[in-house]
Amino acid sequence: MDLIEAVENRHSVRSYTPDTIPQDVADQLEDSIRTYNTEADLHIQLVLNEPRAFSSAMARYGKFTGVQNYFAMVGRKDSFLDEKIGYYGERLVLQAQMLGLNTCWVALTFSKSVAKSHIKINPGEKLVCVIALGYGQTQGVERKTKPMNELCEPEGKPEWFIRGMRAAMVAPTAVNQQKFHIDLEGEKPIFISLGGFYSYVDLGIVICNFEVGAQRKVIKPWEEG
Repeated sequence: MDLIEAVENRHSVRSYTPDTIPQDVADQLEDSIRTYNTEADLHIQLVLNEPRAFSSAMARYGKFTGVQNYFAMVGRKDSFLDEKIGYYGERLVLQAQMLGLNTCWVALTFSKSVAKSHIKINPGEKLVCVIALGYGQTQGVERKTKPMNELCEPEGKPEWFIRGMRAAMVAPTAVNQQKFHIDLEGEKPIFISLGGFYSYVDLGIVICNFEVGAQRKVIKPWEEG
């Protein structure tokens, strides 16, 4: 499975089997986490075999079962933290999919206090969200998506932009709100948040998917001088 296939095949999964993630698979994820943390000044952590954060009433309300592994999405507070968490978290999500794992972005329906007891948050850092991880009881289901012309103006756009849009359209967003718009100025995609719950995390996720679909590196908001 390549990255584009991972984008197409990945769906949110809330129910997991008790199967343990093999050490070699965990090591590959840890290698990526180290790279992303250095690259973006983040402090993402992989938590394994820890079921308590998803044993609360909130998790049951969110219909999570069997979750015992997750990425803790931590980073230093700055004006682009949410976008970076979304972008690099989605890169981990797609890698996990290629490794045969399933995932689900989780903002509120987990015990933040329990999660914090298993991770390190340095002064000036923040736990933004977590991403459930493991072997799903199913592969999830495809979500409905808005038409492309509600998310961009496709007329006259180059083929690489349309490929990017197709990938962006299936990006996971909070409560499937898809509150984003993508414009094109010359050869530069412009990613716009339209507000809403966790919309800047969503925007980072969308940027990641767009980049994979377009098959070209795009300038992220935090990279601009």
